[in-house]
Amino acid sequence: MLQTKPLKETPAWNALQAHHKEVKDIHLRKLFADDPDRGERFNVEGANLYLDYSKNRITDETVRLLVQLARERGVAERRDAMFRGEKINVTEKRAVLHTALRAPKGSSIVVDGENVVPQVHAVLDKMADFSNRVRRGEWRGHTGKVIRNVINIGIGGSDLGPVMAYEALRHYSDRSITFRFVSNVDGTDFTEATRDLDPAETLFIISSKTFTTLETMTNAHSARLWSIEGLRNDEKSVAKHFVAVSTSAAEVAKFGIDTANMFGFWDWVGGRYSMDSAIALSTMLAIGPDNFRAMLDGFHQMDEHFRSVPLERNLPVLMGLLSLWYNNFFGAQTVAVFPYDQYLKRFPAYLQQLTMESNGKHVTLAGTQVDYETGPIYWGEPGINGQHSFYQLTHQGTKLIPADFIAFSHSLNPLGRHHDMLVANVFAQTEALAFGKTAEQVKAEGTPDWLVPHRVFEGNRPSNTILMDRLTPAALGKLIALYEHSVFIQGAIWNVDSFDQWGVELGKILAQRIIPELESKAEPKLEHHSSTNNLIRRYRRLKETSR
Repeated sequence: MLQTKPLKETPAWNALQAHHKEVKDIHLRKLFADDPDRGERFNVEGANLYLDYSKNRITDETVRLLVQLARERGVAERRDAMFRGEKINVTEKRAVLHTALRAPKGSSIVVDGENVVPQVHAVLDKMADFSNRVRRGEWRGHTGKVIRNVINIGIGGSDLGPVMAYEALRHYSDRSITFRFVSNVDGTDFTEATRDLDPAETLFIISSKTFTTLETMTNAHSARLWSIEGLRNDEKSVAKHFVAVSTSAAEVAKFGIDTANMFGFWDWVGGRYSMDSAIALSTMLAIGPDNFRAMLDGFHQMDEHFRSVPLERNLPVLMGLLSLWYNNFFGAQTVAVFPYDQYLKRFPAYLQQLTMESNGKHVTLAGTQVDYETGPIYWGEPGINGQHSFYQLTHQGTKLIPADFIAFSHSLNPLGRHHDMLVANVFAQTEALAFGKTAEQVKAEGTPDWLVPHRVFEGNRPSNTILMDRLTPAALGKLIALYEHSVFIQGAIWNVDSFDQWGVELGKILAQRIIPELESKAEPKLEHHSSTNNLIRRYRRLKETSR
């Protein structure tokens, strides 16, 4: 699957460079004036998700050339190899099969000669049985009390996915159970999550593939101590208040968790792609097995759209290509994501890991240095709040910030005029970003000449609008899969490994060296650079003076 020709030497890339020079200064006002039906043509729908991409700085020729680039880079072939279970994660020699996590029963996806779909559904069935017992009050704690609190302890994909999904699907959650999430090794995170809870009613989910992840296991051992102390120091209580999402039965048993209550997953699922695996046990506990399976079906619907629809009408393909267009040809460094639904308040944070851990790479699959920009920075907040803070920069600042607006035609909590006002702002903001307001328009409003420049909006700021019916579990699955596959498209064209994450390792390794230097009673011999040495000494002095 390695590309033999450098990206910048492909015909489509060079054609796009020439095309960019021709269109880069054309304003969206002119594009719409020259093509009044543009809004009706530059849209695509799939899996009941509607994308309006007409407010992008593109022409029909732009789309044709971007799709041609995808063809020249073998995107469809690489996509098909992923779905077949080939080991496209080359640095770790692993298959990339998050799509298998939502494949229907009866499907066949073979890895190393074995169909993995039955394994997936065996774990799902085990999760469903456990979730039903907890939700019905049949699973009880050590003292016989019903479980009223669930705390998920993980980090990275073992936290960001579950917490995002819980917030996004809170409308469907069992309100008799409190759900909290601990990821930060900062003791405040654990303390605040547990301070008002009864250990006898609290269940911990410890999510760690190896059960040795430093941050997760530090929090897990604190949870174990908190739980045991609250249950008369009876270590046997651990078996009724802790379950594990892991692949290491030995470490799980050593911790005191009954391995019958261990839920497995596989090395062909990367952490940031794992929220529809056992990593999302907390999600299933919150919304129930039926809603969880509906979410998986939403994922699968977008998977099928991605693998079967022609590139030029393919939602993830178009999203990925548009992001690449601004990143590589306009020099845009960020992509903003603005979900106009309060339940999606953690969605931009989730996308940060999905996108930047996947494509934040500086070498190709062959290990050669790239000579083009790769992953852009993703950021955002839920609308409408952002309009009263950072939208100022998106409208009148000096940076080009392509933006995705996400909206739903129905609110899960209808309240008078609220939803119409919310969605009106989506349409108004994208219109304002695209068309702005000219000096002539500002003057016509009677604005004094000295104030005119301050009230001019240049416009020509690109955006996508994603519109769905309502935020159901299935809709969330479709939305996540849309971004998963758009990330894949960009990585395939850049010829990087979107499924490893070596960049998270170095700082963690260095921290392991520094921890004993901070904790040592004797003055340690320091051999870092002068800045780190000085900071360690100062921290130790401050710690000592506060005793």
